[in-house]
Amino acid sequence: MAGLVSIERVREAAERLRGVVVHTALRHSPALSRAAGVECWLKLENEQHTGSFKLRGAFNALALIPPARRSRGVVASSAGNHGLGVARAAREFGIPATIFVPASAPAIKRDGIMRSGATVDSSRPDYDAAMAAALDHAAATGALFVSPCAGDDLLAGQGTVALEILDDLPTLAAVVVPVGGGGLAGGIASYLRVAAPDVRIIGAQTERTDAMARSLAAGRLVDIGHSPTLADGLAGAIDEEGMAIGRAALDDIAVVSEAATSDAIAWLAREEGLTVEGSGAVGVAALLTGASGTVPGPVAVVVSGGNIDPARHAAIIAANYSGRP
Repeated sequence: MAGLVSIERVREAAERLRGVVVHTALRHSPALSRAAGVECWLKLENEQHTGSFKLRGAFNALALIPPARRSRGVVASSAGNHGLGVARAAREFGIPATIFVPASAPAIKRDGIMRSGATVDSSRPDYDAAMAAALDHAAATGALFVSPCAGDDLLAGQGTVALEILDDLPTLAAVVVPVGGGGLAGGIASYLRVAAPDVRIIGAQTERTDAMARSLAAGRLVDIGHSPTLADGLAGAIDEEGMAIGRAALDDIAVVSEAATSDAIAWLAREEGLTVEGSGAVGVAALLTGASGTVPGPVAVVVSGGNIDPARHAAIIAANYSGRP
């Protein structure tokens, strides 16, 4: 299917990632099940190495770079989590890495990239400017650009999330997945469209990161600008390749408010004891608010990342509790 990769490539990636990534827990959530009216399970990628699913695709992509090519280095643009994955993988393979992040990138992500030994450039004002700078750097230096949301090797790695979910929950009827540029949704669909074609795949975005939702609705690329958002990992424009992934991967897409995302972050801390960033909480927000519509069960919600600055997380929880009766 256009925009997706073969299920064999996902299975090969799973073997390549064995011992590198954690087979993260798929936890049943009675509280979310009650709130949503359907049996809900949480796929805890916030507990993955580097704090998000992004390590899966990044490591798989870097592992397949020919050894003779590695000395020229890699470059990536990232809101933070992809950069963490690329930096961790680059350190493993001894590849020089440069990561361009927006000036607004959370410190926990930016500092983590630097601790892994990559060079960080945070001088650009937003994610799209960071991507343009990364592409310019690749053209000028010969470094290999590692896309955060496209490329067969990247999608194959991200698809291992779906492989694990289906192994742990063979009766899966639906999955809710955060969507930015489409890499995670594309990887998940690459596996499920073949292994479990009846499973519904529902995307989730915020009203300030809904480039995919607006573009799919309009049938063309839509520029959404650059508004501050809790879901920084989903921010930025999509391109034609991303739109093709969205068309192939998503049966539906839900858009939630920033307030609902904040509430979901606090809800996950209160009800599940989890630290989750905004982009990781949007699927839960979609179920709590009903934005996802009627979802068949059991449903797995991908909690895609947990890299949120501690002070911001504490402030969200405090604000949520102060507003409770």
